[in-house]
Amino acid sequence: MEYFIQGEKNKWEVILGLEVHAQISSKSKLFSVAPTSWGGEPNSQVDLVDCGMPGALPVINEYCVEQAVLTGLSLNAEINKMSVFDRKNYFYPDLPQGYQISQFDYPIVGKGFIFIESEGKQKKIGITRLHLEQDAGKSLHDQDIKNSYIDLNRSGCALMEIVSEPDMRSPSDAAEYVKKLRSILKYVGSCDGNMEKGNLRADVNVSVRPFGENMGTRCEIKNVNSIKFIQQAIEYEAKRQVEILEKGQSITQETRLFDPNKIETRSMRGKEESHDYRYFPDPDLPPLMIESNTIEELKKKLPELPDKKKIRFMEELNLNEYDAEILSNDKETANFFEKIVHKRDPKFVTSWITGELFSYLKKIDKTIIESKVTTEKLGNFIDLIMDGTISNRQAKEVFEDYIRSKESAKDFIKKKGLVQVSDESEINNFISKVLQENPKMVDEYNKGKDRLFGFFIGQVMKLSKGKANPTVVNKILKEKLKKI
Repeated sequence: MEYFIQGEKNKWEVILGLEVHAQISSKSKLFSVAPTSWGGEPNSQVDLVDCGMPGALPVINEYCVEQAVLTGLSLNAEINKMSVFDRKNYFYPDLPQGYQISQFDYPIVGKGFIFIESEGKQKKIGITRLHLEQDAGKSLHDQDIKNSYIDLNRSGCALMEIVSEPDMRSPSDAAEYVKKLRSILKYVGSCDGNMEKGNLRADVNVSVRPFGENMGTRCEIKNVNSIKFIQQAIEYEAKRQVEILEKGQSITQETRLFDPNKIETRSMRGKEESHDYRYFPDPDLPPLMIESNTIEELKKKLPELPDKKKIRFMEELNLNEYDAEILSNDKETANFFEKIVHKRDPKFVTSWITGELFSYLKKIDKTIIESKVTTEKLGNFIDLIMDGTISNRQAKEVFEDYIRSKESAKDFIKKKGLVQVSDESEINNFISKVLQENPKMVDEYNKGKDRLFGFFIGQVMKLSKGKANPTVVNKILKEKLKKI
């Protein structure tokens, strides 16, 4: 379905491009040995380089370079064997050096692409570049009524800025792009994708144009840190621009902020161009040279990515596309599924993971890893359902209690008195009693009222207190009714 904004005069197309800033999961910063752990006391994780002390020289973190290359390879992108670090000059209180070490003309990663599924269609989104840069510090405005404070713990942390082509046309496109990008980064291990902590955030470039006309003037919405907010910011900003243009006015190119409380964007500053930052090569850092054999070795370390995993789940395990996508999108979920599905029915395991387990995780608001649910814990429970020890219905009723318990699956089921009766002679006795007590129903069934079969099943289950194996009941009941 085509996304557009219908104004009073024109039908407007929305043009979107994203600059995603992903913090590399590295123990130390891009140019210093200072730690990067989350939640430290303000200014407790700062090296001389990070706070801009005179004479302190930056030294490149080799691990961060490798992670950038791996990420580039996962985005089907060109890896540049020579890249250059530049100084991007601007003056903010939380930028102690007065410049940010970044890359401009010669980034470490060139053009690439990824595929997304949006609004029922597969779309190819181009990647313009990926470059390395250091993060700035953080200004704190809520610590004191009169003063702002500066925390430099984040200053110098390694960022990958991933710039897309303006290939997205709807809030859904942008949301699916960020989801896919986050999924890939987590698979590679280069970024944890945590948007709440600011480890993944996006600058959203929005412009509008009447269909078929030239590109309009864009506005950039800075540092949006949730997929929901990205969509809301786009919807508001696109409508704002359409209203201005339909009044005969022009769009001012500027940087804007999104207010999630008011669900609106507001002006932050005029949009700077590259010449405003006075880029020039950092004199303290020589060009970064990467050898071909290094790139080839890193290619070998590239894991199976979500798109390929999805196809494999469909081909090898015969899963439908929807289930295969859900299970492959998240690395934690995919690993959990692959461990538990071994020698078990893939479709049955899938239904329990995407149904009961996902429902439980949503209820407690935790990921699989955070919940500490093990594959052994769930796998043993599923085994008891599949071998008939407990019915699927009963299993669903006690699932949450079982997951929270420390007991084994067998002990838990036994303690709850839920062991299913599968003995044919015992079930035969239940059925005989039900048929003897309901002769009129039996007679009506034999005259063609097939729906009464469900009534007999229900009576047997009631008599057995829900413990009779439904499959065995179904089989014996059919045989007995045929003989009457």
